[in-house]
Amino acid sequence: PTAVKMIHSLFLVNATGDIFLEKHWKSAVSRSVCDYFFEAQERATEPENVPPVIPTPHHYLISVFRHRIFFVAVIQSEVPPLFVIEFLHRVVDTFQDYFGVCTEAAIKDNVVVVYELLEEMLDNGFPLATESNILKELIKPPTILRTVVNTITGSTNVGEQLPTGQLSVVPWRRTGVKYTNNEAYFDVVEEIDAIIDKSGSTVTAEIQGVIDACVKLTGMPDLTLSFMNPRLLDDVSFHPCVRFKRWEAERILSFIPPDGNFRLLSYHVSSQNLVAIPVYVKHNITFREGSSQGRFDLTLGPKQTMGKVVESVLVSSRLPRVVLNANLSPSQGTYTFDPVTKLLTWDVGKINPQKLPSLKGSMSLQAGASKPDENPTINIQFKIPQMAVSGLKVNRLDMYGEKYKPFKGIKYMTMAGKFQVRT
Repeated sequence: PTAVKMIHSLFLVNATGDIFLEKHWKSAVSRSVCDYFFEAQERATEPENVPPVIPTPHHYLISVFRHRIFFVAVIQSEVPPLFVIEFLHRVVDTFQDYFGVCTEAAIKDNVVVVYELLEEMLDNGFPLATESNILKELIKPPTILRTVVNTITGSTNVGEQLPTGQLSVVPWRRTGVKYTNNEAYFDVVEEIDAIIDKSGSTVTAEIQGVIDACVKLTGMPDLTLSFMNPRLLDDVSFHPCVRFKRWEAERILSFIPPDGNFRLLSYHVSSQNLVAIPVYVKHNITFREGSSQGRFDLTLGPKQTMGKVVESVLVSSRLPRVVLNANLSPSQGTYTFDPVTKLLTWDVGKINPQKLPSLKGSMSLQAGASKPDENPTINIQFKIPQMAVSGLKVNRLDMYGEKYKPFKGIKYMTMAGKFQVRT
């Protein structure tokens, strides 16, 4: 794949703005190209706000920010940016998979393996060698013992024999896989982003969903997964193992799975399909002109949750500058208010529909200050186990091509992405 060769270099930059690792594929690109990135980093208030694509006179810098590290790729103009962003996410996932964590320390401790991985992931073409189970045959994950042995004997971590996976008919699955317990688990995880206006109407709402799989099956199993309501999935991207024509014709997922953990698909449901909003907020936050007191009343409740429990609820809000302190009482959980940053956080826990959680009380305001221009925004985090908020449901999972009976499990989880309520 020629497109792949267009990633010239990769720089890893830590939170303090130091380049702590660089890798060049074609020819070395000078570190000074990162100055454009550092300028953008200084302008951004939060690391997340650094633009993912930064043009420079001769190249483009494309970056992702994960685990407090920026992964910055240097490319030429012809490459689709999403291709590069996806590649960078694969790199991060692979490091995490290999080293358990993806931190600056872990990367520096395993620098030899890191270079070997980067060499394989790009050189052998893109989709093939980013599957972790194939990489693990090419390059053994580091163990403390092996690192010691290699240091003494001067050998490397590159596997002695060609990985059998590269020689199988299915490039993402190695041959001769054997398990004593055959099992296939699928996690349907949905993240809901929403903005609710002060009257409780939905301004925007969308769902980002993924189906992550952990498949430990002997041999060459051929799986089909069907849904009760596949029409929900209109905007979908698949793992290369999915037979796309069959999906188009019958809306059935048919695939020979990679071995181990992989993302089967990701999808997106936007507000045209009327996204259900799982929680509501009743609020009364008032500041009176010329008064040194303000009111703060907040109550949360479940809504359209199909009887499932909303848990791990965390409410946060940045109050206006005139608020000196908050004297509130929560009906459950604990709250903190930081008088310097004005950040109010309330750790709610579970929502019991019979006894709704509330946070009520007064705010003391700066004397003589004028009433704030706008009311604060409430940010909510939550989880709803055993439910996919889109309503997506797996109908059945079948296996062909092998004789044994596998153990099958499917779990659902909904969580809040950026979930904001305006007051």
